[in-house]
Amino acid sequence: MKQLPNILTALRLVLSLFVFFALAAAGRVEGLGQDTLFVLERWAFAAFVVAAVTDFFDGWLARRYDVVSVAGAILDPIADKVLICAAILGLLALTDSLAFLIPAGLILFREFAVSSLREVAAGRNVKLPVTLLAKWKTTVQLVALGAQMIVASWTAFSLPADEAAFRAASLGALALVWLACVVTLITGAQYGAQAYRALGALRD
Repeated sequence: MKQLPNILTALRLVLSLFVFFALAAAGRVEGLGQDTLFVLERWAFAAFVVAAVTDFFDGWLARRYDVVSVAGAILDPIADKVLICAAILGLLALTDSLAFLIPAGLILFREFAVSSLREVAAGRNVKLPVTLLAKWKTTVQLVALGAQMIVASWTAFSLPADEAAFRAASLGALALVWLACVVTLITGAQYGAQAYRALGALRD
């Protein structure tokens, strides 16, 4: 039981790679049959859902059984970011939607920028506490990307061919992605402000 949270985190990393390769193959590898494309898209979504669920359970189990470890504390946020980035990059390979490209690019920029900021702060023994909104940020991102994945793989899931239904689903998924983008950027600004104050205090 003590190792289960870390096992789930490691599983999320493995599933993240699968999500990326499956979506990228479905979108960019030529010569694949339609059945193969549909299988890749469906399994990519299934792997994404399982990985997203492990994001909740690994932390919950670690707290429930008081088995929080240094390795887990380090790997968990890394696994979260890898999953988000893998899903975004895979979707970018699968779809050519400019409307998705813009918020996706902003989310990726924020994730890498904050990670770099944490590295700089850690080098000066400055910790950046997780904000309340940041705790919900990953959940919003996962829901939004899951919805976008369904829209991008609409035919693979044998969903209604009605154009109105597809358009409504596309707009809904895109709205969720933009919401995730806004929340992500706000949390990035919060971390930036924290770092500015903390590092500024060191100079004073």
